[in-house]
Amino acid sequence: MKISKTAGILLGIVLAVFSLGAYLYWGNTSIVTTHYRFEHTTVPDSFDGFKIVQVSDLHNTYFDGKLTERIKEERPDLIVVTGDIIDRNRTNISVAAEFLERITPLAPVYFVSGNHEVASGVYETLRQELDRLGVHNLDDDFTVLEQNGDRLGLVGLADPLMIQEDDLIEDEYGTSDHVIQTALEELVAKADTDFTMLLSHRPERFELYTQTDVDLAFTGHAHGGQIRLPFIGGLYAPTQGIFPKYTEGFYEENSTSMIVSRGLGNSIFPLRVFNRPELVVVTLESN
Repeated sequence: MKISKTAGILLGIVLAVFSLGAYLYWGNTSIVTTHYRFEHTTVPDSFDGFKIVQVSDLHNTYFDGKLTERIKEERPDLIVVTGDIIDRNRTNISVAAEFLERITPLAPVYFVSGNHEVASGVYETLRQELDRLGVHNLDDDFTVLEQNGDRLGLVGLADPLMIQEDDLIEDEYGTSDHVIQTALEELVAKADTDFTMLLSHRPERFELYTQTDVDLAFTGHAHGGQIRLPFIGGLYAPTQGIFPKYTEGFYEENSTSMIVSRGLGNSIFPLRVFNRPELVVVTLESN
């Protein structure tokens, strides 16, 4: 049967649209796992080979158990959640709670808030779910992990949206940066460990983290720049704007290193382009 030129063009357009749609669907639902090996002179010997899985910016995305299976395959010693597990525009605490309930048997889970938790208006309800499920909330708090007498510090920062006007008034310099730096310095001092890790939602505060005794920071928030282009990187990130500096991967300055997760879900902009959802796995190595 002979196909007319017009019909051929229409068929080509349909196939192109279908192919694009299939690629975008795959690119937004197919999880990639990124592995890092972090070697440091102050990692305690007992924590050599200690494996940490980072979950960030889930935004109520439902992966139908696939994300849980990926985490389970890694056999982590620790799971850290660096904010925005819910989305303020379509908040569903039950979806977040179901995911957390699935991963808490796999390893201890530690959580810090992101801007979406704070802006959702239901963060207190989520906090109650965290307590019920045995998830450790490290908002402006710290803990010390111990193995065979060795100690490893883990500190967490609440999202800066939590800072109240009274905090700024009482602060010596009256800036959110100074409030955060002071809180972080106090937490690191309380942990009092040779090696200290930080959980924070915000990568754009990296310069601030480097002014403290944090050795390794886990962050998210940037969504990998949402759309990634070859040789350019991410195009836009919340707070950082166009052509953001911190969107994914490993950064190092002075004695502080930072890992930025591209995250797993989407928020206002519904699509990732050349930027698959990312699960981060970090294995500590004692030097």
